Amino acid sequence: MKKHLLIMLISGLILFSCVPVLRKDLMDKGTYNISPSEIQENPIQYKGNLFIFGGIIVKTTVTKEGSLIEAIYVPVNSRGYLISLDAGNGRLLAIYRGKEILDPLIFKEKREITVAGEFIEMRKGLIDEAEYNYPLFEIKEIYLWPERKEYDYYYQPPYPSWYFWYGPYYDPWWDGPRWRRH
Repeated sequence: MKKHLLIMLISGLILFSCVPVLRKDLMDKGTYNISPSEIQENPIQYKGNLFIFGGIIVKTTVTKEGSLIEAIYVPVNSRGYLISLDAGNGRLLAIYRGKEILDPLIFKEKREITVAGEFIEMRKGLIDEAEYNYPLFEIKEIYLWPERKEYDYYYQPPYPSWYFWYGPYYDPWWDGPRWRRH
């Protein structure tokens, strides 16, 4: 009986580990891994299409239109998990026109997101002082990834520092452990 319970538990964990981060109907309809630079080349071809993409938030602002997220594009796999944080192929804008706002303190700089969004238009903006043509998406669903913790690492030896000087050893000629200097 315990063996069957264990098998059911493991198969349940495997099943739930394969769940997509966004709704399945959006994941099935969406197009994956079309970078903003490809959309910039021919925006008319992509207008009205649903895209699934990831991003690293640059900033979030609340406007009259809704909550506007500027993000660096990151490709995703078929379940919506971010593939490579190094592959930055441009920036994009995503607007959320829901009843509630996306709070800029929660959707803050360097947070990672996965978005299902419909391409609306190209919008001009600035990156520092340079002009940039952003693709603008209307968010249908968004997933905010848990915040990554940054730790300060230091080396901790796996043994106490005094271990090299004194420590027990077993002497087969003597009956029991003894202490000696190494």
